[in-house]
Amino acid sequence: MDPLILLGVAFLAALLAGMPVAVVLGFSSLVYLLAGDIPLEVIPQKMFSGMDSFVLLSIPAFVLAGNLMNGGGITDRILRFSNSFVGHFRGGLAQTNIVGSMIFAGISGTAAADAASQGAVLIPGMKRVGYTVPYAAAVTAASAVVGPIIPPSVPMIIVGSLTGISVGQMFLAGAIPGILLGLGMMVPAYILAVKYNHPREPWRGWGEVWLSGKDAVWAMGMMMLVLFGIVGGFFTPTEAAVIAVLYAAVVGLFIYRELGWRDLPKLIIDSAISGAAIMVLVGFANVFGWILAAERVPQALIGVMTSISTEKWAVMLMMNILLIIVGMFMETIAALIILFPPLLAVAIQVGIDPIHFATFAVLNLMIGLATPPVGVCLFICASIGRISLWEITVAIWPFLLSNLVVLALVTAIPEISLWLPRLFYN
Repeated sequence: MDPLILLGVAFLAALLAGMPVAVVLGFSSLVYLLAGDIPLEVIPQKMFSGMDSFVLLSIPAFVLAGNLMNGGGITDRILRFSNSFVGHFRGGLAQTNIVGSMIFAGISGTAAADAASQGAVLIPGMKRVGYTVPYAAAVTAASAVVGPIIPPSVPMIIVGSLTGISVGQMFLAGAIPGILLGLGMMVPAYILAVKYNHPREPWRGWGEVWLSGKDAVWAMGMMMLVLFGIVGGFFTPTEAAVIAVLYAAVVGLFIYRELGWRDLPKLIIDSAISGAAIMVLVGFANVFGWILAAERVPQALIGVMTSISTEKWAVMLMMNILLIIVGMFMETIAALIILFPPLLAVAIQVGIDPIHFATFAVLNLMIGLATPPVGVCLFICASIGRISLWEITVAIWPFLLSNLVVLALVTAIPEISLWLPRLFYN
């Protein structure tokens, strides 16, 4: 049997068997190499070359910074600040959930971290005051999608390492789409709150806004430090990540004082495990991507798309459909490593700005994190709420629709993602 066919069969079989995505990519690549009588030394060589990037060093550091801030009481302060603004509206805790995700996105850079940290607090809290558990879990899963769009963003760091596109410009490009994503989800949250008479929190006055904001200012300071430090040219993304770790440690240990010295070893070990898992995934995805490149699969994909149409709008539509489908079944980082370079070539060929393409490509795959059947955020929030995947899937569709509307706007109007990069870099 043709090695490429065996690769596809092994990939689908491993995926359907429920193996982790990194194992799926490694296993299917191994099957291909054995069938093609290719030396197995290719695996460590390509894994190392895929991970041998200075920019990628920032990923484990950003993971550690997020864990330090979360362990230091950051989540509670962000939620209190968010609640002081929107908690008094009908369905206020749902709005707090969304606003909290928008703020927390500027700290963690990953959707899974947002879903886990906020879900542990808000899903039980929303249940206590009268929300259904599927709805609470759905709001949390959907709003966590904002995490990797608003800077700092792990997927955008991956894109920068793959293509050489400026990570600083990518961070700026994601800011407005991320805010629109959050604001868009607040619309169905309010409509559903009115329809089902969801509870509201009492208005506690501007004094509470001031006190909670003052308490949370150190939390939000990390986002400003990272973003303006990179954009201003003061440090690289990797240096920014290390500075963010130091900042988070100082805030947690000496300012909020909710982080103890004894907590540090566990947080460091947990962050190392999470960071290592991401890097292994990057390594195996690079092996898989090398095989696809050797078999000229990207060129075939380009040929198929351009044979259908070379009109910019048609190509963007096809890309969105492809990425949404891929995002429903494949882990984000693996999908980026495998698909982003060939699709970027198509985008440049038809005149799409690389920054614009990168923004709506990442946005597509992020929406997939809250989309069945393998959306990571769905599984995390369903597990916290102790509900089935079907229950959270039924409850999340209004928020997915709003996310798709924002995706359509970001795709159709390049200035939404390009205005800030042009403002700061031109």
